[in-house]
Amino acid sequence: MPYPFRPRILALSIAALCAAPLASAENVRIAFIDALSGAFAPPGTTALKNFQMIADVANQQKWAGPANTIEVVGFDGKGSPQESLTQLKTVIDQGYRYITQGGGSGVALALVDAVNKHNERNVGKEIVYLDFAALDPDLTNSKCSFWHFRFEPNSDMRMEALTSYIARDPSIKKIYILGQNYALGHQVSRAAKEYLKRKRPDIQIVGDDLHPIATVKDFSPYVAKIKASGADAVITGNWGNDLALLIKAAKDADLKTNFFTYTAYTTGVPTAMGAAGVDRVKNVSNWNVNNEGFAGHEIVEAFKKKYNEDYWLMSSHSAITMLSKAIKTTGSTDPVKVAFAMEGMTVKSFNGDVEMRKTDHQAQQPIYLTNWVKTNGKDVKYDQENTGYGWKTEQKISTFVAAQPTSCEMKRPAR
Repeated sequence: MPYPFRPRILALSIAALCAAPLASAENVRIAFIDALSGAFAPPGTTALKNFQMIADVANQQKWAGPANTIEVVGFDGKGSPQESLTQLKTVIDQGYRYITQGGGSGVALALVDAVNKHNERNVGKEIVYLDFAALDPDLTNSKCSFWHFRFEPNSDMRMEALTSYIARDPSIKKIYILGQNYALGHQVSRAAKEYLKRKRPDIQIVGDDLHPIATVKDFSPYVAKIKASGADAVITGNWGNDLALLIKAAKDADLKTNFFTYTAYTTGVPTAMGAAGVDRVKNVSNWNVNNEGFAGHEIVEAFKKKYNEDYWLMSSHSAITMLSKAIKTTGSTDPVKVAFAMEGMTVKSFNGDVEMRKTDHQAQQPIYLTNWVKTNGKDVKYDQENTGYGWKTEQKISTFVAAQPTSCEMKRPAR
């Protein structure tokens, strides 16, 4: 035998091949569990399409590596904690390892609890929850979970930015607080009173009402109370159809009071505002398409062309970007490895750097205070819902300004 050492080389080669992990293509499925029917379906269905658009871009550009793809599939939670928990069971049975949701903090709190229990009982089959817009601060404080990652500023972060803006306006002397009677509505009311007392103790709270969520069809009685109170401004955490109907009632009653909102850019609300909202409806969120460099405009234009709808859920970009980076970095789609990789991670999104704070899994990022105005082709180039009106940046608030302390005591699994 001319090469007596060849069998040894062959044996070593086989051993090395067996020991090395083989890269394989994986389709990472994300279950989008949110309202796809009922009163809150309009923003829910648009948010699903926003996620799917970003997933398509991620796949085209190989964000998660050369072999992996990301797919986002909708499941109708109907805006209900009970229905959403039923859908969670369905997606677990179908083998999903990632879920996303953001329409309603009541739903989010129920999902976090269920995911925690599932993961504790099913080691090796864990679920990671990518929260795109449930804003109750408890989700990253007393109810924080290793398995939950929030990609939008919570309501306290928004209120910190909003009240700092209000504090500089001496014309605002009376404020009316109105919200939905569930977790977020209570948190908005608490934070508004607490932060205004600290920053502008002279401001008078002339109303503080909570109404049933998703059941009020006519907000004119609430608008009448706001009018009678003499309020200079209204602070509301309302979203979806509840916000659209509130704005419509204010328009019909010719209420001149300013509205400070969290989600006036979501489907249906811009149309409800129209010209009546000009210079009266303000919004505080993590992005404005009419930003200083129009970052994200390519996605906005592509989405409009495909769906004739608006791309407004920037957190879909942050979530898919961070998930993809974690998969690529770890070389794994395993939720435990991915979750550990996302802790403390910073990615570049349309508003700048977005950091997933390790202590509580609350994304830290800049915040925009915007004003509803007529488009001008310059700093307000993009409108919403073909109204001819869009959002003008009044102030971009640095990450550190809106950052909040956390009471989270994170319990982490073994690696």
